[in-house]
Amino acid sequence: MSETQLTPETHARLQSELEDLTTRGRVEIARHIEAARALGDLSENGDYHAAKDAQGKMEARIRQLQALLGSAVVVERKAGEAAVVEAGTEVEIRYVGDDDTERYFVGSIEERREGVAVVSPGSPLGIALIGHGPGETVEYDAPSGKLSVEIVSVG
Repeated sequence: MSETQLTPETHARLQSELEDLTTRGRVEIARHIEAARALGDLSENGDYHAAKDAQGKMEARIRQLQALLGSAVVVERKAGEAAVVEAGTEVEIRYVGDDDTERYFVGSIEERREGVAVVSPGSPLGIALIGHGPGETVEYDAPSGKLSVEIVSVG
């Protein structure tokens, strides 16, 4: 199992979500299932089947969070470090030959951030960016061929 690098904020958010699902969530689903059972014939009981489906989805998310947190490494950028791309940083890039820039957060897909796309540190782009800083141009293999990007800023 490979490790997943998470920021402290995301790690805390996922821990909180897991705790909520394993406590309040399971109790709530059990109540819904019990209420649906009381309605009678389970073979044609839409409420029962919906509650069981919701229970299955919740348990799958619990297993996903447990696996993710079990392999998680919390990463923090230290003040004063050289501005290079690493897991847990935002990077602004420009594709060579293009005037527009794009912002990415390098980390787990769980690191959702408004207005910033997430790129995995293990993806071809993520691998190419790691360890490089502003002003550098890196290349990576994309499905459409080799692409070059300039690192505009790291933050």
